[in-house]
Amino acid sequence: MAIEKFEDLGAMEIDVLTEVGNIGAGNAMTALSSMIGQMVDIEVPAVNILGFQEAIDYAGGPEKTVVGIIVPIKDDIEGEILFLLENDIVELVVSTFFGTTDIDLLNLSPEMTSALTELGNIMAASYVNAIAELTGMKIEVEIPMLSVDMLGAIMSVPAAQMGELSDKLLYIDNLMLIDKVSVKSKMMLLPTVESLDKLLRSLGVIA
Repeated sequence: MAIEKFEDLGAMEIDVLTEVGNIGAGNAMTALSSMIGQMVDIEVPAVNILGFQEAIDYAGGPEKTVVGIIVPIKDDIEGEILFLLENDIVELVVSTFFGTTDIDLLNLSPEMTSALTELGNIMAASYVNAIAELTGMKIEVEIPMLSVDMLGAIMSVPAAQMGELSDKLLYIDNLMLIDKVSVKSKMMLLPTVESLDKLLRSLGVIA
């Protein structure tokens, strides 16, 4: 049976997508560990299928200021990956590369913005590579786009771009321990429904 909308997903399909989310997130966090040169201990990510407004509320509300990195993906799976970075993980990355913890999210230097954009690019590539290896599909990442704004404004971009193709997303909440400090990152996978159908077929979940 073809998947024509997210509501067509049953318990088994959701379980498989959750596991795919876990594997991809684990790969992305390993990439983060390599980039910052520190061990990253990862708890099992919390993976949920949510609507856009639900995701905004789940991530802290529309007025929460965050760094958002949108990475378009193409080929066998089309859509976007969105990383939401809060102050703690931004401080970690910036202090690693620039030796400062005096961070103002709304006044990041061009060099800091570049480093964070590259972080999103590397993590997205690691995420989709894990899925590609798992499924045998071809998935490419395109140039990331970074913005610092309130969460509602950041989420309005993928909602506008993807809203006609999909009203749901795969929301992945990662809890990490880096140098004994607990850090959270939030990742959202926004595939088109057609891509979701291809993904589940490649895994043998649907015929």
